[in-house]
Amino acid sequence: MKQRIYIDTSVVGGFYDVEFAEYTVPLFHQIRESALRIIYSEVTEKELINAPERVKDLIRSLPGDVVDFVELTEEAVVLAQAYIAEKIVGKTSLDDCLHIALATIHKADYLVSWNFKHIVNVERIRGYNSVNIKLGYSTIDIRSPREFIKYED
Repeated sequence: MKQRIYIDTSVVGGFYDVEFAEYTVPLFHQIRESALRIIYSEVTEKELINAPERVKDLIRSLPGDVVDFVELTEEAVVLAQAYIAEKIVGKTSLDDCLHIALATIHKADYLVSWNFKHIVNVERIRGYNSVNIKLGYSTIDIRSPREFIKYED
């Protein structure tokens, strides 16, 4: 079964960013080749409103059979607010928390991000997962695109 990865806005933008393209471009090749399936959310779509057209077109160009679009729900908002209430991150990181909540609720195999400050961060991952467990959700595995590189033996 294909792994389902939730990608946040940083991954979409990373495709065209010199610093992150080395690992993001191959990730999108895996997605295009149907090796991975992505979960793409209303939150990501909202964050991309002011992005350059080529960034928006990246998602639009993916085959429909590899993309699951998910809408923001009240359940996700409540879970995201729980992360903030537990002081995993501050109130200004609500969108980051919404990404994590949506990935958790939709049972993504991984949440993939380049946001090392608020998302791909050992202390924060522990915090998010402690809230998930406390509220009866599964834990979420959070990684950077770099960890999806296929190495040949």
